[in-house]
Amino acid sequence: MDGDSYVKTPATSFNRHKERGTYDAETVHNIVNTTSVCHVSFMPSPDDPFPAILPMIAQIGHFPDSQDDAPSCYLHGYVSSRLMKLGADGTSSSGVPVCVAATKVDGFLLALTPFNHSYNYRSVMLQGTATIVDDDAEKMWAMELITDSVVPGRWANTRVPPDKPEITSTRVMKVRIERASAKIHTGNAKSDRKDLKNEEVVNGVWTGVVPVWETFGTPIPSPDNRVKDIPAHVADFVKNENLNAEELAVGAARAEE
Repeated sequence: MDGDSYVKTPATSFNRHKERGTYDAETVHNIVNTTSVCHVSFMPSPDDPFPAILPMIAQIGHFPDSQDDAPSCYLHGYVSSRLMKLGADGTSSSGVPVCVAATKVDGFLLALTPFNHSYNYRSVMLQGTATIVDDDAEKMWAMELITDSVVPGRWANTRVPPDKPEITSTRVMKVRIERASAKIHTGNAKSDRKDLKNEEVVNGVWTGVVPVWETFGTPIPSPDNRVKDIPAHVADFVKNENLNAEELAVGAARAEE
């Protein structure tokens, strides 16, 4: 990373609609950190010709006591999961090469012809090497970071710290980001000039945007729950996220690309 941006490389260059691309670190981090499920790709073994892709929670952050200058992407999983075992077997001393992808859909763009239909979206692709976090303090910090990405403040409002069996059954991987880029599409549906001049088509086909956003419902207590009221950190999260998500999706539809 160079300052506040990731360095442009041939692998992260944009071949189409370059105006939608960015290497801004804050933008990249925000998209990853607000995507509920990211997809992590890696090669399972030298003998397997096909890459594997796992849906995982990914969070980018900077451990306060880290010697690294730049933030890293943290992943977690059960000790016996394929990626965690690959990172722990010591086959590669430098780490496991991975690619992390994150996508948020903000709208469906409906144009005059199927060819010009599209999405409003925010997407990220980052690549780096993943290693197992062995430092106890960093591992605990990363677990809190990942837990609070589900609902902010959740870690402090649960039974913590985790006990020894929980800690030993969970591994955390740290992806040192070597290259990253984001691509964002906003605006309304666009149609070709030839179709806009066709009165029959223009008068017969509705065009526009269907805004899309993730909605969180009213929390439902578990059968074992004994707390009468929904905690403020949960209720506030649901309310604020729903408002922010709708505002972002509608704003994307009304934006000038």
